Order: sequence, then C-alpha cells, then structure tokens
Amino acid sequence: MSQATNYLQHVYEVIEHRDPNQAEFLEAVHDFLQTMTPVFEQHPEYIESNILERLTEPERVIQFRVPWLDDAGHAQVSRGFRVQFNSAIGPYKGGLRLHPSVNLSIVKFLGFEQIFKNALTGLPIGGGKGGSDFDPKGKSDNEIMRFCQSFMTELSKYIGLDTDVPAGDIGVGGREIGYLYGQYKRLRGADRGVLTGKGLSYGGSLARPEATGYGLAYYTNEMLKANDSSFTGKRVAISGAGNVAIYAIQKVEALGGKVITCSDSDGYVIDENGIDFKLVKQIKEVERGRIKAYADRITTATYVKGSVWNADLAYDIALPCATQNEIDGAKAQTIIANGAKAVAEGANMPSSPEAIAAYQKAGVLYGPAKAANAGGVAVSALEMSQNSMRLSWSFEEVDGRLQTIMQTIFANSVAAADKYGVSGDYLSGANIAGFTKVADAMLAQGLV
Repeated sequence: MSQATNYLQHVYEVIEHRDPNQAEFLEAVHDFLQTMTPVFEQHPEYIESNILERLTEPERVIQFRVPWLDDAGHAQVSRGFRVQFNSAIGPYKGGLRLHPSVNLSIVKFLGFEQIFKNALTGLPIGGGKGGSDFDPKGKSDNEIMRFCQSFMTELSKYIGLDTDVPAGDIGVGGREIGYLYGQYKRLRGADRGVLTGKGLSYGGSLARPEATGYGLAYYTNEMLKANDSSFTGKRVAISGAGNVAIYAIQKVEALGGKVITCSDSDGYVIDENGIDFKLVKQIKEVERGRIKAYADRITTATYVKGSVWNADLAYDIALPCATQNEIDGAKAQTIIANGAKAVAEGANMPSSPEAIAAYQKAGVLYGPAKAANAGGVAVSALEMSQNSMRLSWSFEEVDGRLQTIMQTIFANSVAAADKYGVSGDYLSGANIAGFTKVADAMLAQGLV
C-alpha cells in the first residue's frame, strides 16, 4: 500500500474506534476518504501535518436539554445539538434540523459535509450544523414557539455574527426562524446577521426560500450542458415536497423540463401533465397538509404509498430532495432501469454508497449533494452580506449571483477532477475542490 492509502486507512480506523456507534457520520467520512487518495499522493504535507485527523474531529460539540411546555400544560424535554465543525475559512455556518431522527451522529455527518459544501461556494464560511429531536409535525404554533424560545435560550450562548450563523433545515422554515430570532434578539440584541432565512420584514434576503431548489436546477443544468444535453423536453422525477423540492420543480420547468413526481414521508404523486408547483406549495407550506391532497384535487394525478424511487416509471433525470439515505442500491437500480441518465442531489446525502456505485457503474451522471444543493447556504451567506451592509438586493441580483456561484461550483469540481486524474467524476471533484481549500487554510493557520 502507498503512504497515502495507509494514512487514509489509519484515519478511518481512528474515527471508527472513537465513534463506533455513529453510523451516519462514519458513512460520510468513509465515502469522503474513498475519493482522497490522489490528493494525498501528490501532497505529502497533508500527511505530515495529520490534516485529516484534525479535520474530522469537530472544533466544538454542544449538546443541551430543551424543556418546553405543551398545550396541555405538560413539561416536555427535547435534546438540542450544535456541532461547530471547522472555522478555517470563516464563521461556522449550517442549518438547524428539527426531526425525531436527529442525534449526534446525524448532526456530525451533516456538519462534516457542510465544511466542503461551504468551501465550494467560494464564500468565507466554515462548517457547522445543529438541531433537535423535537418533532414539529402536529404541533401548534404556540408549542413550536415555546420550543424555539427554549432552544434559542441555550443556543444563544454559543452563536454570533462572527462566530456561528445558523439557518433552517428540515423542520425549520420561516415560522421557526422568526421565533428563534425573536428570542435571540430579546436575549442578545438585534444582531440581524446571526440567523439566515429570516423574513423579508426583518433582514431576510429575496430568493432565499428558492435558493436550494433553484441552485439544484442550475447545477444540474451545467452538468447536462457539459455532456451535450439539457432539461429541454426531459421528464424529471423529484422526491420530497418541502422547500427544496417545490422550487426545484419551478426552476426545472422554467428550464424546459417536465417534473412528473413529488413525495412526502407517506407516499408520492405522479402527474403526467407536470406537477403544479403552486399547488404543492399551497398544500405543504400554507395548509401544512399531506401530498395526497394533490391527487385529491388534480384529476390527472395519482397517489401511491411508499417511495417514489420504487416506482416503475420512465424519466430522464432524478432529483432526490427528501432526506438522507432515501436511495439504496436496489432503488438506484430501479432509477437506472427507468431510464435516468442523470441524478443530482437536492437533499443531504440521499444516496447510499451502494447507490452511488450503481450510478457510476451504469454511466449515470451524478451530482453530489455537497455541490448540487449548495445554493441554500450560498444565498444564506449573501443574506449575511446584505445584513452587514444594511442593504437589500433585488431578487434578480441575488438570483444572478446564485446562478454564477452554482456554475462556478461545477466548473471548479470539473477542474479539480481533471487535475487529480479523475476526470468526469463530479463526486471526487467536489470533494477535492472543497477539501484543498479548507486544508490549505488550516495549514496556513498552524496547529490550532
């Protein structure tokens, strides 16, 4: 074995020994290390400085209890997390997730991925992530407000404009950000830049709600163009019906594609006439209902229980926008059999290692999450810039900057893949481009 291979194997063994029960985090690190051999073969200085052991250990992990009162007057206790993973290129930046599945392993995996995603944007932001196992589904506005106020009472001790700037993620939309910011302001003062994804009336940015979905479409469009294709006339399958999926539907259709599916945790809808993103937005964001309601209102739509990735359905492009590990090896084979020529990820790590291997073996174009869904954090950083300058840019200006950022992410990933002898491998290219930027910053700053 080469020195590089030995080093990468040693690093993984150290992490596995330290955190044997953190399956999601171990998977994220393992998948990342699989793409790093050519970098460490060319850069022995990274081995000499033990850069990977330093990079895979968070700078800070905060875990805390979140007591809150439900509408029946009963005291409830949830668990809160914030992982401040790496600040080599800027303040920690990453979303807060509210979902029963949230635990330390998931928050660490998301924070680790966020380091490289944020580096790829070209903006000065480090990697972090947080959240709680609190489930907002079925809760009243008052219960969510009380939870958010309690959560922020503790979190506020560890965040700040130049330290750590959280945003939204699964379960955290405009309502939750408003409650979180209100409590932060009450405790610490009106520092608008401390949270992103805010409402327009109190420092939010135009195009922020659309950013992740639009960015996914822009990245995918670049990937298609690089392979002499486009969205025009293509059938597109999308999973999810949240913020990312809704605006991906809108932008894909604007770019000439026809989205025929969307889903939630219960099932999915198929609409051969093309999904009406306005109706999905109404059902999910205004009514907070289930996606089955779409099929109840649209005569051309069919509702099916289960995963959309099990459907026997012809499409050209798959855009998973729901959650991590929603596509395993078997589902990937179904996607390939359905005729997909490209898969780009709007969710965080939705494809298992077996699924990714299946795409690559079949020659399916694959856009990894850390590159393809970076639009949300990119516009969050633009929101921080607007807050710092006391300015508000137009929708068109923010959208134009977003498009440029996504084009640059794709171009830099391609260039990194070419430089290290893995041309056409957009996963390796994204990992390498993000890693080398962070690693070089860490080396410059010494052993800290």
